[in-house]
This record gives sequence, C-alpha cells and structure tokens, in this order.
Amino acid sequence: MKSSSKELLHQLDDPSLSVNQRTQLRCCLAKEFEDVGNYDAARDALGELWGNIGEPPNLENLNDQSAAEVLLRVGTLTGWIGSTHQIEGSQETAKNWITQSITIFESLNDRKKIAEAQTEIALCYEREGAIDDARIMFAEALSRLNDRDGDLKAVALLRSAVLEKLTNRLNEALNFLTMGTTLFEASNNNTLKGRFHNERANVLRRLGEIENRTDYSDRAIIEYTAASFHFEQEPHARYQACVENNLALLYLNTNRYADAHEHLDRAETLFTKLNDVVHLSQVAETRARVMVVEGALVQAERSARRAVQLLETGDEASLLAEALTTQGIALSRLRHEDQARTAFERAIQVAENAGDFESAGLAALALIEEIPERLSNEELFAILKCADDRLESAQNAALLRRQKNCFRRLASRLVLPDWPISLEQSVHRHEAKLILRALEDTGGVIKQAAGLLELSRQRLQKILNNRHKDLRLRIGDFKARNRESNEIRAVRTLHVEADVNGREHGERDA
Repeated sequence: MKSSSKELLHQLDDPSLSVNQRTQLRCCLAKEFEDVGNYDAARDALGELWGNIGEPPNLENLNDQSAAEVLLRVGTLTGWIGSTHQIEGSQETAKNWITQSITIFESLNDRKKIAEAQTEIALCYEREGAIDDARIMFAEALSRLNDRDGDLKAVALLRSAVLEKLTNRLNEALNFLTMGTTLFEASNNNTLKGRFHNERANVLRRLGEIENRTDYSDRAIIEYTAASFHFEQEPHARYQACVENNLALLYLNTNRYADAHEHLDRAETLFTKLNDVVHLSQVAETRARVMVVEGALVQAERSARRAVQLLETGDEASLLAEALTTQGIALSRLRHEDQARTAFERAIQVAENAGDFESAGLAALALIEEIPERLSNEELFAILKCADDRLESAQNAALLRRQKNCFRRLASRLVLPDWPISLEQSVHRHEAKLILRALEDTGGVIKQAAGLLELSRQRLQKILNNRHKDLRLRIGDFKARNRESNEIRAVRTLHVEADVNGREHGERDA
C-alpha cells in the first residue's frame, strides 16, 4: 500500500471528522486504489457510501461537492468492475452515475472535475464500442484543461491516444502522446508514466507492422521495458499483465511464436489471480492469433471460442467482435465455412450495434478474404461496400491493400446479367474511393499512391487520365494540404526517436 493510502486510512480514524470531510477522504482513498487497479479495495474504501454494482450510492446528509464526488467514484468503479467481470449493463449504469456528477459539478462551476468526469464517461463509451461518442467526450474534456492541470490533462491525452489507436488512426494517437510528453515526464505517478510508455510502445508496434519497420519493433521493446519498470514501482499487477500481452503481440508480428506464448502464459497467470475476465479474454484471443499463424487451427478455434464465451455476458462489444472475427478465421481454415460465416456475420452485427464501425469493417474484410467461395456476387459486392464504408476514415496502408485485393476479387466476377444496379458504375465508384484515399494518404504523390495500390506509376497515371480525371485535378489540393502536416510528422518522428533512444531503464492495452 502506498504511503499516501496509509495516511488517508490514518486520517479516517479521526472521530472529529464531519460527514463531508470523511466522505471526501473516502473518495480520495478509493481513487488511490482505483489508480493501481485494485477495484475491490476501492469499493471497500467507500464504506457505507456504496454497496454493490447496480445499487445507488448513499448521499444522505452530504453537500453538493461531496455528493458529486461519490457519484463520480461510484460511476467510475462501476465501469471498471463491470468491465473486468463482464457484468451486463454496467457501462450504462456507470454513465448514469457519472452524468449525475457532471450535473452537480456544473452547478458548482468546477472546471477540473467536469473534465475528469468527462474522461471517465468517455471510457465507458469506448468499452461499449461507441467510438464517436467517446471521441466527442474526450475532446470536450481536453477543451476544459490546460498544462497547469498536470496529471489530469495527461490522462485525457493518453486515453485519447488509446482511442485513436483502436481505430487505426496511428498518426493522431502519436500526436496526442507527443502533446503530453512534458506532462508525463513531470508526473510523480509511476502508473501514469507506465501507461504512457506502454501506449507509445503499442503505437510503435502497430506502425512497425504496417510499414514493415523492424526498428519500430526494437523501439517498442524499449518502451515496453520502461512501462514494466514503472508498473513494478507502483506495483500495478494488472497493467504489468497488459504489457505481457502486448509483448506477445509484438513477438507474434516478428514471428517469434515461442516468445509470444511465454509472455501470454505470464499474462494469463496474472489476470487469473486478479479474476479479470475481460483481459483473460484478450489473452485468449491473442493466443488464438498466434496459433492460427502456427497452423494449430483446432487449438486456435478453441482459444478464440473461449474468448467469445468470456465476453458474451458483458458490454465490451468491440472486444467481442474482434474475438468473433478471429474465431471465424480459425473456423474458415478448418474448412468449417458455414460456422465461419456465422461468426463473421455476428461480429459485423455486434460491432454495428455498438457503433464500432471500424471493427465491423474489419470483420467484413475478413469474411471476404476467408470464404469468398461461399458468397454470391451480390453478397460479395454488398459486404465489400460495407467494409469500404466502415473503413473510410481508417488511416492504414495495410487496410487499403486488403480492400484493393478484395476489390480485385469482385472485379474478377463481373458477369452479372440480372443485377438491378449497374455493376460497372459501382466498381468505378469503388475504384475512385480507393484511389482518392491513396492520394490523400500520400499527399498527392502519384508514385507513393501507386505503391499503396500495388500499381506502377504509369498505370495509375493512365487511370487518372482516362477514368478519373476529377481526381487528377485534385492532386494539387492534396499536395498543398500535406505541406503543413509534413512538418508536424517530422517533429513527431524526431521526438519519438530522441526520447526512446535516450531513455535508460536498468491495452487490448493498459
């Protein structure tokens, strides 16, 4: 137990405390335990103020400030406990309590507390897969904060980065982390510093996957090591286990499967001790991915199925969609095509219902890639359109290549005499959207855009000259828009390299 927690417990023994003073101390103590992942201790710290999830807090005889603090802590803990134990409806309940706290904080004109509550309610939206709602709430919280708010602003930036990484907007994620670097370095909170390093490692790992950069993977290992160092200082077993799972993902992408399993074993042991169902499901899903690549398909399907079962009763729609997609891949490669299709289609529906369009698009792509022979031409086109619409804002060259390959598969099956729509026009529109995204992502540089589309420069130039003259005329706009962002990207890259290489140390992510 940290010294600050011991001091708070000592103060609570003072019989002269007023009801509101005791309440404020209990809320501070609960926050201390919450920050190190000890959610049961945090609930116990609230004492008579709260019982179990679903039960209303006891606000009797409290002033507005104390009542709002209790509502915020109860809402936040409901979200965390409901997530780790996969309690259905817990995120909606959490949002209700936190919303009530915001109403009171607004009446008190308490800017910092409003922002803190907004970051917590945004996290509830994120768990549900309501990404746009979460992004809006994070933005509102950041608009209320400045650098003098220290750790509070750092947390809002960190959680914003996690959200952008989850939706494959890696440049935005790195930008949020870069904006907060000074705040993280100035913090005395080891957990916060560990989360920062862990998240920067996650972004570097993902960039390494997309750009096939082994140096990014090497730098990610350094960042994970720094994260582990800070989590051990706290200590924070839950986040330490998250680092183990993330290292497994890194080793999976560098074809070091034995190392991946070793880190997954460590993560599973820690999460089992913590009875953390949601993170155990992520470990099972990660292990299934490793086994698919290894060719151990029966075991992969079993592990993915376990992840699905662990997530069935909770509110983590995005994680459930991801696990169903992995299960669909394993089933398809076992030649159980009908079961695979059911898994993929359910993944799409689960993600759609939650508003997580990115996960829906990824599941749709996987369905086309894995079992195209089970899809009619009409179905293939409809699913490809679903994927294209859902992934429209994803900034990921690897996804663009996958979409292009699926488009090729559709183009090879163009004979459709009885379609009620013009397939030729539809394919033309889809081709235009892919080329547009490639040009936007490369700042109008034809050679680079052609590389993303796996075309020669001459071939893309010919397509633009003949079939998409409107896009050719927009190339100048793309180049002009890209000048300022090039300067920003250069600053980001230099910052990351200098910081990672200069440091000396002796989720699904944290």
